Amino acid sequence: MGATPGIPGELMRGGYLLALLLRCWHMFMTVAKVMVPVMVVVEIADHFGLVTLVGHAISPAMALLHLPPEAGIVWATTILTGIYGGIAALAALAPALEISSAQMSALCAMMLFSHAIPVEQAIVRRAGASFGLTALLRLGTAAFYGALVSWICGLTNTLAQPMSLGWMTGSAMAADTGPTGILGWILSTVYSLALVYAIIVVLAALLDLLERLGITRRITAAMMPLLRLSGLNAQVAPVTTVGVLLGLTYGGALIIEESKRQNFSARTRFLALSWLSLSHSLIEDTLLVMALGANIWVVLVGRVALTLLIVAALARLTDRGSWSAARPQADNRLA
Repeated sequence: MGATPGIPGELMRGGYLLALLLRCWHMFMTVAKVMVPVMVVVEIADHFGLVTLVGHAISPAMALLHLPPEAGIVWATTILTGIYGGIAALAALAPALEISSAQMSALCAMMLFSHAIPVEQAIVRRAGASFGLTALLRLGTAAFYGALVSWICGLTNTLAQPMSLGWMTGSAMAADTGPTGILGWILSTVYSLALVYAIIVVLAALLDLLERLGITRRITAAMMPLLRLSGLNAQVAPVTTVGVLLGLTYGGALIIEESKRQNFSARTRFLALSWLSLSHSLIEDTLLVMALGANIWVVLVGRVALTLLIVAALARLTDRGSWSAARPQADNRLA
């Protein structure tokens, strides 16, 4: 019997599934190197009461954003380590975290806007834009958008239902007589890591399916008019679109390569890298935070709309006709 039409023969033989699981295992081991240390540090800090102290210290700032104190710890961890580090902190704090769907969506949006700042903005700087300026842009946008979402949802009573995060640690399924202490924490951590691996497998399979069905190409084509509408040069829009969908690291590398070939102006690089800094890896990262319970209108539609408005404003502010590749002083202002 032949392969089902539209499905590769290797998939029917199980080769695809094995290759997928192995690829996801390598991806998981990469993120586990970030997650496990974060989970250990948070657990030790919680044991000695440091989490409570930090929570009290940042409580006023989080209150301004209408978010619980623990959200500040998750956000700070995300800024320094990346989204998976933030998820690790979220899993460690889950048993004591009281959060609504609106607050979770706001927190996830903040994580998407400003994760792995030290690593990603170093790539941005190498591609031709200021580390400090783009980092401040990401952090400021994250705080503004998180507060906006929380305040609007609070006033309108939208997404007000409380969320239970027990599933992240397995506590929802554990009996009161279950293991406690270090053994209980180890079992909870193993459960959380297994859950992350399962999510990675599902995401990888879904992304492959979107690619095979041509949906990724359609999304790319749909993004092009938005990028141009924001004021991006038509020459840099295609490589920016790739980064927007696949990630800042890949998009930044493409911009570095294309800048050498096409001699992009400092302004063009700045606007493209601002887009990438605020909104990148739209498919994978969005699906990841949606698995945590975030609302798609908040973490995707609103995020892209705000990015478009900010980049369009930056395009107007920098439209002075003097930003060109032939002006070294312009490059110095942005580098």
